[in-house]
Amino acid sequence: MKRVLFLGLAVLLGAQLAFAAKVDTVNTYSAAMKKNIKAVVITPDSYTQGKNMPVVYLLHGAGDSYSGWINKVPAIRQYADTYETIIVCPDGNVTSWYFDSPVDPEWKYETYVATELVNWIDKNYKTIKDRKARAITGLSMGGHGALYLSFRHQDIFGAAGSMSGGVDITPFPLNWNIAKRLGDYDKNQDRWKENTVVNMTHLLVPNRLALIIDCGKEDFFYQVNMKLHEQLQYNNIPHDFIIRPGVHNWEYWANAIKYQLMYFNGFFNKKG
Repeated sequence: MKRVLFLGLAVLLGAQLAFAAKVDTVNTYSAAMKKNIKAVVITPDSYTQGKNMPVVYLLHGAGDSYSGWINKVPAIRQYADTYETIIVCPDGNVTSWYFDSPVDPEWKYETYVATELVNWIDKNYKTIKDRKARAITGLSMGGHGALYLSFRHQDIFGAAGSMSGGVDITPFPLNWNIAKRLGDYDKNQDRWKENTVVNMTHLLVPNRLALIIDCGKEDFFYQVNMKLHEQLQYNNIPHDFIIRPGVHNWEYWANAIKYQLMYFNGFFNKKG
């Protein structure tokens, strides 16, 4: 009996040690917004071996913060170990939508994530400083943000994803404080249309940006994701498009992130 108990404890301890990724909460500085912004940085166990690593930027949804992913899906530590990838979860200030707001000059989350944060991570961590080793994804608002930023900064990101992304904001003019970032929809329709992902596919050329898009069949963003998928098809933009049973919740995203990180790992290890 003691031997069985000992073996059980050994297996449990071994499982815990097998994934020894380190989770740090760091303070980064945004010169554009003149303030410190927190982020979670997950470095895999193999980071201590000294080699430079690829980075996945993982964005949270509306109403959440930089700590949302690691608190609700702690398994991302295991994925960091498995794929030997640094994972960075920045703070998007609840409802930034990751825009540089034309309404509020102090609201510059596009500049922060795509430029200031990337530069800070590259300076302070052993990263591969190349678009071929950077990916960005997120859930809901963060799914919109990841595609928005990657479409506009293809020199920075080589791959991007979205999970249950709000990829067309125009059907939701009264939701999630978007009007505070872009102005009221009825007075600024052109601005809203210019800043919604589904209308930005003209920025893409085939095979320049690796894309994976995932949404649940019962999600309230399902129709706008289908709209994006059809627009990408029309423009001959290759992309992985995943539709599975599911709604807009953490159970779905905890499953989806596994496939997203596997996809990015394939991109990072692609030859040529």
